[in-house]
Amino acid sequence: MRVVFVHGACVRDGSWWWHRTAGLLQERGVPSVAPALPSCGETGPPGGVGGPGLAEDVAAVRQVLRDSDEPTVVVAHSYGGIVTAEAAAGIEAVRHLLLISSYLPEVGQSLSEFGDGTPAPFLDIDPGAGTFGVRPELLVDTFLQDCDPEDQVEAADHLARQSVRVTGEPVGAAAWQQVPSTYLVCAQDRGTPARLQREFARRAGKVVELDAGHHPFLSRPAAVRDLLLSL
Repeated sequence: MRVVFVHGACVRDGSWWWHRTAGLLQERGVPSVAPALPSCGETGPPGGVGGPGLAEDVAAVRQVLRDSDEPTVVVAHSYGGIVTAEAAAGIEAVRHLLLISSYLPEVGQSLSEFGDGTPAPFLDIDPGAGTFGVRPELLVDTFLQDCDPEDQVEAADHLARQSVRVTGEPVGAAAWQQVPSTYLVCAQDRGTPARLQREFARRAGKVVELDAGHHPFLSRPAAVRDLLLSL
């Protein structure tokens, strides 16, 4: 078994965001990888007008999934669920999807359809540059309130400006319709409230709740590891 982690929006260096859970998995002999998402500027061209969007993110994750025929669990966080819906479709090695505070789009849906039409207060959008990002001053209180102080400080260095195009681009597949899926509801999440997560989770095959904020793989890594091993 191997695990492929797909991070959420407006961050970079996926291996850092997942490192606490990945380390615990490695101790149990389970390898993992965290693909870089081009729309976050992780592969060279910066996000923004003329830069990479959802299609490039999908291609990057899909390439990693195709690199091995080992049975794979894909863990998608937040926006990562949009990417995974298309990237994991039709990949025989993918045996399970674990969606953490995530979105499960139908074919033709985009990230913007999961909101109320107004920008979230914790986001900064620059229409001229074609990017959006998390307001640094709201990062901890919104997304990391239950994490160690060390991680709260380091997280600020792993934020990214992302192409705003990804919010309106529709997915071309919905892997969760064919692959067994588990949704992890983060009950203390201040970015994506639990009530919304529970609505999204109705599309998943199984639902688990954890008393954690938006990043349980940082704040509750042993719980996430145990859930993954149980799959």
